[in-house]
Formats: sequence, structure tokens, C-alpha cells
Amino acid sequence: MTAGRDLSLPPAASIREVGPRDGFQNEPETIATADKVALVNQLARTGVKRIEVTSFVRADVIPQLADAAEVLAAIDIPDGVSRSVLIPNERGLDNALQLRSRFDEVGVFLSASETHNQRNVNRTVEQSSIALERVIARAREAGLRVEAVISTSFGCPYEGAVDHERVLAIARRLTEFGAQEIAFGDTTGMANPRQVRAHFEDARAALGTDVELTAHFHNTRGQGLANVLAALQADCASFESSFGELGGCPVPPGATGNIASEDLVSMLHEMGVQTGIDLDALLDAARAVRAVLGRPLGSHTLVAGPIRWRDSTGG
Repeated sequence: MTAGRDLSLPPAASIREVGPRDGFQNEPETIATADKVALVNQLARTGVKRIEVTSFVRADVIPQLADAAEVLAAIDIPDGVSRSVLIPNERGLDNALQLRSRFDEVGVFLSASETHNQRNVNRTVEQSSIALERVIARAREAGLRVEAVISTSFGCPYEGAVDHERVLAIARRLTEFGAQEIAFGDTTGMANPRQVRAHFEDARAALGTDVELTAHFHNTRGQGLANVLAALQADCASFESSFGELGGCPVPPGATGNIASEDLVSMLHEMGVQTGIDLDALLDAARAVRAVLGRPLGSHTLVAGPIRWRDSTGG
């Protein structure tokens, strides 16, 4: 590479750690509440500034998160770290608001594809949109920041290609409802870097500069970090990831985890993109969740360790 070549990357990036929600809900066994609290507390001291702590979903649908209220009430989060919860519907918001002082942001979601939305929440996309208008309005009235996640933004395992303009139209509608952040989810790892770069360039043009654009990539086919680089080159500097590469999508088979937070941080730092996160502390958190789960995890940096540069003398 030519020395000093401009890669047109932003100087810094924001990372929301979603492992305590997206990761834990996809585990076959329920993690003990005390272990969840300890892991969230550890993550909150790595330099991560945003953590998705849990979700107020029906316990019979996702029993792994049945202790949402207990976890939220027990965590000890330093000042300056934003706590987020995922809200599936208005009933979930009602339950969450009983602990309003314990979190700062909510995430809401729907799919860009009809089939995935039906299988995920048993509603049409239009029905989900109508319901979210009220949820977003009420969350904003409660003083909460709102992120809206559009799943299957880059492709659907049931329908294949998803119309790009349809995704942008859904995003516009969600911002009109009051969402301040739009996350585009590669729910089953179908995105490719060329597609990602074009998508975020178009999304910025369509949504303007007041809306935060976030990328949520899965590493199902090993392209997650390549897609991060493409998003960065399109001026998207906000990402969601999961320590240990935990997570996935509970609906279609074969949907493996999110990109690993430690892999993401390692790559960004090596490229000179700052995150404010202590990689060694993040790796300690990944080791801790590995010990709790008692199985190997998909994170590459967790296995190989961080890069330790040495000078030319071998020192």
C-alpha cells in the first residue's frame, strides 16, 4: 500500500454492544440472572458507551430474557454509558416504563420482508409500522432516545433480494414517527460490501444528516468485517456488535452470530478509527462469557489475541 494513501475513513466510530440481549436470547439455555448482571457490569467498564441490556418480550416466547426487569434493576452502570432495551410492542413498553429511571434508550424493530416479519412477529410489515408509530411516540414523550431497526435490509432468507427502495421508504416512515436512529440489519448475513456501500450512500441522501445511521452485520458467511469497511467508506460510523460473536436470528436456520465486538474494535483500531474501547478489557469480558457458557466462541481475536506490534529490532 502506498504510504499515506487516504482511505476516507472517519476518525472515530460508535459501537453499541448488543450481546446481553441479542446474544443471550439465542442461547439454548437460560443464563443465570446474576451472571447476566456481572457480564453487563463488566462490559460497561470496557469503554463501551452504549449497551443493549435486555428486551421486554413475552417470557413464553423468549424465556432466556424473562428476567429483564430483574437484570435492569440490578446492573451497576457508570455515568456516561447509555443503557438500551429492545421493545417488541406497546405492552413491552408499558413493562419497561415501570423501570424508566434504569435505562436511556429503546430499540424498536420490524422487517423489510413480509415473510420474515410474519415469522418473527406474526404481523404484516404495515401492521408492525402502525403499531410502532404509537410506541415511538410514547417513548419520545417519556424522554427516551429511539432507535428503529429494519431487519433483513440486505436480503431475506425466505424471499431473497429485498427491494432497496422499499427499505429506504420504511426508514423514512420510521424517522417521520420520531426515530432518531435507523439501524439496517443484515439479519442472516446476506450483505456484500458493494451492496453495503451503495446502501449507506443512498440512505444518507434519503434521510439527511440529522438521523444517525447504524449498521448491524452478522458474520454468517464471513463477510461481516468487510461490510463494516464498506459502511465506513460510505460515512456510516455507528455499529452494533456482540462480544464473543454471540447472537443470531431465532427464526431461520443457519443464522449465526453478530460480528464479534472484539474483532470489530481490533480492526477499527488497526485502521486508525478510534472507539474509546479498551480491547484488552473487552477480551476479558468475552473470556468471562465463554466461561459462563462453557463452550468455544466464534470470535477470532478471542482465539488469536490482539495484535502486539514489535519494532524492527524484534523488541
